[in-house]
Amino acid sequence: MSKPHLIVIGAGGHAHACLDVIQRLDTYRILGLIGLPEEADADHLGHRVIGTDRDLPGLVGMCPYAFVAVGHITSPALRIRLYEQLIELGFRMPDIVAPTAYVSRHAVIGPGTIVMHGAVVNAGARVGQNCIVNTRAVIEHDAAVADHCHISTGAILNGGAQVGRGTFVGSGSVALAG
Repeated sequence: MSKPHLIVIGAGGHAHACLDVIQRLDTYRILGLIGLPEEADADHLGHRVIGTDRDLPGLVGMCPYAFVAVGHITSPALRIRLYEQLIELGFRMPDIVAPTAYVSRHAVIGPGTIVMHGAVVNAGARVGQNCIVNTRAVIEHDAAVADHCHISTGAILNGGAQVGRGTFVGSGSVALAG
């Protein structure tokens, strides 16, 4: 059985980390990346930039899946805009979980969310759509992460912690229980 095609939106450092996870999963066949005009035809870990976000309407028929791989440090606005554009165009947004991550079968991960290498999402935790759970982040039991958040490298959300929409939780941060 052939693997479904996936377009990766973004061509920067975060996209490289996402590509690595997607390649390790071996679930999708990456059609290419969407980048800035000046990135056209650039190679990123063996995958080419095939267009810009203006080309997305013409690509939806060739590729059922898309994934936003643009980072979120100062603002989630670009990630949110791209995610909403992809949904409106009819792309399906998979959740991506690294084979080296642990996600409890009692946790919920929203569409378009990536759980990176070594991250843990424990029982009863809920992570919204279009989120980044970065390398070695921990989301403990019953914690809730709203849509469009970035839980950065090594951050820890203890049991019952609540993170609001569009929040960036920096590397090594610790949110206390409840």
